[in-house]
Parts: sequence; structure tokens; C-alpha cells
Amino acid sequence: MKRLSLLLLAAGLLSACSYIPFLKKDDAVAQAPVKRKPVQSAAANPVMANGVEVQKVEFRPGVSSVTVENLAKAEQCRGGQGAGLVTEPGPVEVYRMACDNGKVFLARCELRQCKPMQPAVASR
Repeated sequence: MKRLSLLLLAAGLLSACSYIPFLKKDDAVAQAPVKRKPVQSAAANPVMANGVEVQKVEFRPGVSSVTVENLAKAEQCRGGQGAGLVTEPGPVEVYRMACDNGKVFLARCELRQCKPMQPAVASR
């Protein structure tokens, strides 16, 4: 009988612990959307092309670079350096790959699940 009462007491304490509400501030911070900016390094120099200033971003491989390169190959896009990370590393990333035929392939990866953002378009 003592064991049964101790078991019920322990179960009651554990269920009471799961009832304790968590701080509302943590929930608000955890659910706030994260704003992503393109990665800009000190080595990125603006270049003039057709009268328009274009800023070149240095190549940075990411976690899903190989996956994006395989997606690009499926759309007949092969490139020199491969797929480079355009945004900051995180749960949602954007990759860019310059194709040999002059097109640019973009892909968006969310939790390592990658999808093409648009069909490969010719760069000017």
C-alpha cells in the first residue's frame, strides 16, 4: 500500500510540473520572425555594369550547396564554383549559382529542404 501511495504521489508531482506556465516573454521572442539580409563582406566591391552599380558578393559554400548544385544540374545548369550562400546561415537560406551558359540559378532551402526559386534566367 505504501508503494502505491508513493507512486501516485510521484505521478502527481510530475504532472504538476508540466502544468507550470512558461514565461510569456520567451514565447514572444521565439515566435518573432527573423529578418534576413544579404551577406556583405568587406571584400565585396561595387562594379559598374551598363551604367548600373552591381555589388559582387564573395563565394561562400553552405550546408546545402551540394543539394542546390544537384537541383541546378537537373535544369541543365552547371557552374564553375558551384552554389554559394547568399543569406546568413540559418533555418532558411538562399543559394545562388552562376551557370556556364550565362544563366543564374537561385534556390531557397528551409531546414535543408531545397526548392528552385525561379527558372534559371539569363544574366545581363
